[in-house]
Amino acid sequence: MPKQFRPLAGKSVLAHSVAVFESHARCAEIVVAVAPGQKAQAMDCLGALNESVVLVEGGDDRSSSVRAAVAASTQSRVLIHDAARPLLTQPVIDAVLEGLEIHDGVAPAVPVADALARVGEDGVEPVDRTDLWRTQTPQGFKRDALMDAISKSGDRSFPDEISMARAAGCGLGLVPGDEANFKLTWPADFDRAEILLGAGSTGVETVTVTGMGYDVHRLEPGEGMALCGVRIAAPLALVGHSDADAGLHAITDALLGAAGLGDIGEHFPPTDDRWAGADSAIFLQHAVQIAAEAGARPVHCDVTLICERPKIGPHKAAMKARVAEILGLSPARVNIKATTTEKLGFTGRGEGLAAEAVVTCRLDGRAP
Repeated sequence: MPKQFRPLAGKSVLAHSVAVFESHARCAEIVVAVAPGQKAQAMDCLGALNESVVLVEGGDDRSSSVRAAVAASTQSRVLIHDAARPLLTQPVIDAVLEGLEIHDGVAPAVPVADALARVGEDGVEPVDRTDLWRTQTPQGFKRDALMDAISKSGDRSFPDEISMARAAGCGLGLVPGDEANFKLTWPADFDRAEILLGAGSTGVETVTVTGMGYDVHRLEPGEGMALCGVRIAAPLALVGHSDADAGLHAITDALLGAAGLGDIGEHFPPTDDRWAGADSAIFLQHAVQIAAEAGARPVHCDVTLICERPKIGPHKAAMKARVAEILGLSPARVNIKATTTEKLGFTGRGEGLAAEAVVTCRLDGRAP
């Protein structure tokens, strides 16, 4: 049976992939390309989702199938997804759509973490993985750019649409992907997908957990401060052992809490001179790494900054982008809020600034 029609956690692989787009607020139409003679099988696998899709007959290879599907679409933005990636999430779709505000075409990607080697006539030769990324789908394009690339490609076959667009001279970019958005290729991949979807035969279920963080730092006259990873010009400074970024400290504690890994003080003691004046992004990056090793991956972050000054509004977008970058999330999955205490307490008197954070993580099968 073709893998896109195989059952996975109660429905077909194809249905999982289609359902993510069907539930996305900005998805206007879904076109599914199937091999000749497979329309009836596809309809059976889609069930009620048939009302949400247009089925077209594809070709002998990926490129010809994509050409057929694009010809049946009408939207100004086109996202092309491999149905064999059933664990796609809406944040990845959001990231692709945001990337199309800048580029003609974008692909979600994750960095290569493993050491690489090439086997040739001279034996095993290490390969530098710096700047190497693993691209995923959906690969998104502005329609005009994609149609131009399709026209220029002729009958040539390409491994993916980014390769085709690059050959046509399109302006391309990468956006954050998701390790869970892997392609079903080997038999073990189905077992892994079953576990992540919470229906594995091992009895291990996917669990969502939440951690909370809170931090306070004193304000004094100065030349600005770092807050949620963004430098703010102001006649004030936050006082602390590191750069005193209360926002990143609260997020770090929240992530460590979700992963059951203690608190920021245990990992970066304020008595350790190594962290004097340190960029607090180091603390959060470390938390992301050890949380991942424990099987916890952040999926959402909500931050509240409590202060009378400085004004947070002008910096919210930059803060969201920086926090999202460190956590490996789409900016749409990060929320930054600000409030005052109506002149009450130490924050109301302008003596200090407080931050609260809530981080939601998904635990995979490695977690206890």
